Amino acid sequence: MPNMSEKKTEMALQSPSQRNKNFKEVSLGYTEEQAIEEAKRCLNCKNKPCKEKCPVKINIPNFIEKIREKKFEEAYEIITESSCLPAICGRVCPQETQCESGCVRKIKGESVAIGRLERFVADLHNSKERKIYIKEQKNIKIAIVGSGPSGLSCAAELLKEGFKVTIFEALHEPGGVLTYGIPEFRLPKNIVKKEIENLKNLGAEIKTNTIVGSSITVDELLKEGFKAIFIGSGAGLPKFMNIPGENLNGVFAANEFLTRINLMKAYEKNSQTPIYVPKNVAIVGGGNVAMDAARSAKRIGAENVYVIYRRSEKEMPARLEEIEHAKEEGIIFKFLCNPIAIHSDENFFVKNIECVEMTLEKPDETGRRKPIVKKDSNFLIEVDSVIIAIGTSPNPLIKNSTKGLKTTEWGGIIIDEEGLTSKENVYAGGDAVTGSATVILAMASGKKAAKSIIEKFKSN
Repeated sequence: MPNMSEKKTEMALQSPSQRNKNFKEVSLGYTEEQAIEEAKRCLNCKNKPCKEKCPVKINIPNFIEKIREKKFEEAYEIITESSCLPAICGRVCPQETQCESGCVRKIKGESVAIGRLERFVADLHNSKERKIYIKEQKNIKIAIVGSGPSGLSCAAELLKEGFKVTIFEALHEPGGVLTYGIPEFRLPKNIVKKEIENLKNLGAEIKTNTIVGSSITVDELLKEGFKAIFIGSGAGLPKFMNIPGENLNGVFAANEFLTRINLMKAYEKNSQTPIYVPKNVAIVGGGNVAMDAARSAKRIGAENVYVIYRRSEKEMPARLEEIEHAKEEGIIFKFLCNPIAIHSDENFFVKNIECVEMTLEKPDETGRRKPIVKKDSNFLIEVDSVIIAIGTSPNPLIKNSTKGLKTTEWGGIIIDEEGLTSKENVYAGGDAVTGSATVILAMASGKKAAKSIIEKFKSN
């Protein structure tokens, strides 16, 4: 019998008063019974609009049908035909604006919980020991720069076809933004490690503490016998507002703040890289990174956490689920506000942040409403720390060290429709090309570049 409920099957969560004091995962996942019940809500549409909305084109109705039939491993195999990181994507991808936005059930109620079902299938698979089958390797070496989602996705596709893959990671732990950017309460690091271990078992070699552009250059890698290189180095250069006071003690870029927490566990007692714990903190921005920073600040002990966003809640780019979770955890939202200065005490520590109120103009031709300042609306918020989360751009290190690599004015690597850069046999994808985007879009770009590499060298 189909499940015609207009609402998704509920998923258990940690209570807000408990979870805002720890870094354990907030969402606890479906049980087998819940997953089957939710799978019954899928209408198995003939034209598969959900699949068309998925950046990596997972055959969504087919894997959900296997859940209904309790053939969970077959469901996993269907997902991994298209995605190498299902346990991660099931947790952090914005399904509401991608696959779930195309779900027919959304016409009269809520979409099928595609992300939750993907997570269930992947977690069940990863909970059991599996035999590893490594394909016979070709004598073709490919270098991957960066071990974030685009690099891992590219590597997975190449490994499936027997290429020898070496991944170069600048930090001491692989995973890129999955490891240093997304907090443990949204994406447990044991999940990331498991997915990376799967790639290692397929034959991937990962070299950490290697900064391509400094430790070794792209040109040197080509000279060392790598037939092609994929640059998936992400966008780790923080943007600032260029307002007075951004150089004060207590002002952080969100990616520095989150890296200290996620990668270095700076909140733990006796940490070798302790982090400043503010009493009152302002987070500037409205995306997922801003939500991550705000919720992390609450967990390390901040009493009052303000999110300052210059548009209304309706325009916030963060996932609806993350906004709701943040509200439940006591985060204070200041909508239609914009900082104009950060003021200090006599010791050059943050004392307060000065903001102005904003109003929104009528939508322009793109549908976007421009914020404008309300006259004489200045006000102060007493804080001892400010975290800037208004975006990032690619680090110029690779561009500056690679001859003939063309980039945009803001630093994004220019590629063609096949993922190829202006330099022969050098491909790129993910945030290094687009600037900050989603995990699944980065994966899609890595997969596309891998297919181009495979096509070029398959006959070798």
